[in-house]
Amino acid sequence: MTAIRDVLDLDRFPVDRLDSVEGRALVSECQAALARDGMFNLGGFVRAGAIARAAEELLPLIASDSFHQSRKHNIYFLAEVPGVPADHPALARSVTSSHTVCDDRMTETIIHQIYEWTPLADFLALVTNKPRLYLMEDPLARANVMAYTDGEGLGWHFDRSEFTTTLLIQAPEAGGAFEYRTGLRADDDPNLDGIARLYAGDDPEKHSLTLSPGTLNVFKGKNTAHRVTAVEGARKRLIAVFSYYERPGVLFSAEERLGFYGRVG
Repeated sequence: MTAIRDVLDLDRFPVDRLDSVEGRALVSECQAALARDGMFNLGGFVRAGAIARAAEELLPLIASDSFHQSRKHNIYFLAEVPGVPADHPALARSVTSSHTVCDDRMTETIIHQIYEWTPLADFLALVTNKPRLYLMEDPLARANVMAYTDGEGLGWHFDRSEFTTTLLIQAPEAGGAFEYRTGLRADDDPNLDGIARLYAGDDPEKHSLTLSPGTLNVFKGKNTAHRVTAVEGARKRLIAVFSYYERPGVLFSAEERLGFYGRVG
């Protein structure tokens, strides 16, 4: 396995030296960006050569071991929302279509190595003001790679977790933009009218972000509406999603595994 220093740019991003002056400065910068923008991005977190090798490792797995899912859904990924009429504009449906590779299929890859490197979890815990973050126990869901081919994208949705951590591995030829609206809802305010305005294209606070390969992106996924626009061209968009929890031993249920990955084990 490649040495982690040859994979991550730890000179620019000293996540392995959080007690150093440089490490503390990095944490402060990321915390400030989270407070201001609801996200932070570390462009070039993974070195160019390493992220290119990561894509090379994953493309054969996408062809042989990925789960293709395509479905229409509302922003909540729910069949119905209690108290909200089915024809409410906030429940308009969009399409998600992608190919998912589970962690148990990529244990020899660079992406798995990055996820398993515990200083990254320690860094994320410090930035997000958590006492500690644990790697997920579930062998399928710990780290996933999503591939989007020509015409595929990710529909508008909210995440289940407070924070979402992703790593762009390969950018498409065109399309595949990350669109988001920070703080569209709150835990005590679903803001249905605001969601309807977002769908209608009438929200000036919606932003679009085009990431470069090797960028670590962390954002407040639970209350940030986000999507990935349709990919255009022959080159796939590849992105890793890393799952962390505030308690150890988290597993998906058999039903969740079947729904997300098409298999239980």
